Amino acid sequence: MAIGCFFSPFIPPAAVAVRAAPMDLIQSIYPICSRIFGSNFPITADEQRDLSLYLADHPELISSHPFLADLAKLEEMIHNLPTVGVPPPSKVNSRMINPKLLLIELGWRGLPDLLKGRKMTPRPERCYVLVWQKPGEEIVRCAEASSYDLLALKLVEEEIDSRDAACQAGVTVGQIDDALYLAEQKGLLIDPPSRIVRPSEFKRELVNDPKYFTTPTFTLQWHITQSCDLHCRHCYDRSEMQDMEPDQCIRVLDDLYVFCRQHHVFTQVTFTGGNPLLYPHFNRIYLEAVDRGFITAILGNPMPEKRIKEMCAIRKPEFYQVSLEGLREHNDFIRGRGHFDRVLEFLEVLRDHGVYSMVMLTLTRANMDQVFDVAELLRDKVDLFTFNRLAMVGEGTALESVSFKAYRGLVGKYIEAAKNNPCMRPKDNLINLYRLEAGQPLFGGCAGRGCGAAFNFAALLPSGEVHACRKFPSLIGNINTHTLDEIYYGERAAQYRSGPAECSQCSIRPICGGCLAVAHGFGLDIFKDKDPYCWY
Repeated sequence: MAIGCFFSPFIPPAAVAVRAAPMDLIQSIYPICSRIFGSNFPITADEQRDLSLYLADHPELISSHPFLADLAKLEEMIHNLPTVGVPPPSKVNSRMINPKLLLIELGWRGLPDLLKGRKMTPRPERCYVLVWQKPGEEIVRCAEASSYDLLALKLVEEEIDSRDAACQAGVTVGQIDDALYLAEQKGLLIDPPSRIVRPSEFKRELVNDPKYFTTPTFTLQWHITQSCDLHCRHCYDRSEMQDMEPDQCIRVLDDLYVFCRQHHVFTQVTFTGGNPLLYPHFNRIYLEAVDRGFITAILGNPMPEKRIKEMCAIRKPEFYQVSLEGLREHNDFIRGRGHFDRVLEFLEVLRDHGVYSMVMLTLTRANMDQVFDVAELLRDKVDLFTFNRLAMVGEGTALESVSFKAYRGLVGKYIEAAKNNPCMRPKDNLINLYRLEAGQPLFGGCAGRGCGAAFNFAALLPSGEVHACRKFPSLIGNINTHTLDEIYYGERAAQYRSGPAECSQCSIRPICGGCLAVAHGFGLDIFKDKDPYCWY
């Protein structure tokens, strides 16, 4: 990918004269040059001149080390950077170049490595070198600019849209955005904070970490098809819906890209269904999501290894989640004969292909005593095991939920057992109640920021309906008639984001909020009544 051709220098290297200073200060400015020159250092402590300019005027002094003029220039830039330019602003509204970044074009490669003490000989070849301080750090960094660095800087300097750059270079938008992301991680660019922020009225007594009031990622849980090879006894929706055509799906991905770009968040598309891999155009839409740089994940069923190979050839998903509802007899009663063994075999397939595996259990009165046996069985077979409480919705109304008292006891046992089983992880928001009482560190809850309904998460159905949460009817709009931005800022979505009024003054609300789907299953008013299992 010939991306270096995009770049033209935009930050002129500033030459700041070295003031008269003791020789030890000059040596601190020019540590490598001083070591090479030794006692024959060409300028004195009383001279107010840059060594680099002096050497450029006297090339005979560096005939044996012709790279020294460039090295001196680089050392001057490193020394002067803390006093050059302005500090980064406290508030950033759009992506910008770090004002504490200098760019210099040199005629020798390898000089940053020489400064780091590596034994090497610089070679004559023109290159760009970056000298910068990351926001909030005092250390001055120095590195040769890669073509990706130069591309990212050019895109921001010239305000070039990623999609236009991708079209011009003949690459994917994801590749362009990856270059921007890497430049941000290095500190070359400064990105605005996420615009997805919790309502200001949320209390901050016990949960005052700013990260829990905003989110770096927005997840679209895309139920791309209702087609399914199972018929589970707790399925919350067996209704028939027409699958979207590929061009409709692509419009969804483009709309999602714009939404997340405007809100300065990463994008995750979690494909599910039904069984998402049964969607006839799955590979094509999966590729389109990857090409846009989206994080991808799967909530599905065991599939033939051939399908996993096809998906991994495009890109490995962030995770692939399947379900077990207990040990073999109970699981197969819920999900169908032979499902238990297929899951265990499929977990081996995922491991063989290096795919992070997850197993979810839907907790009911009938399987609560099997949770720990399942966890022990999966100890060395899965990367993560956790559970959700039953939402008595759809066919799930025929099953019994765990009693309130029994659930509280199970949470305590689960947290203790997880200390000795690395695959066991917490998920349910109410686990934070146990941790709070036990004086243990709190965690992010169900969606990493408590209940994520219509906050850092939304569910899209094949019909185009967008719901705050897929586990119960929670319609907030339709992607076929409105943009995701319009849906997100609609009145209904705002209600789901605020959650139950009874939770509004709770000291751990930012990482809890209970489970709206569970409350709905008990017939409660989800905008008023808190999760019936809450004991806080």
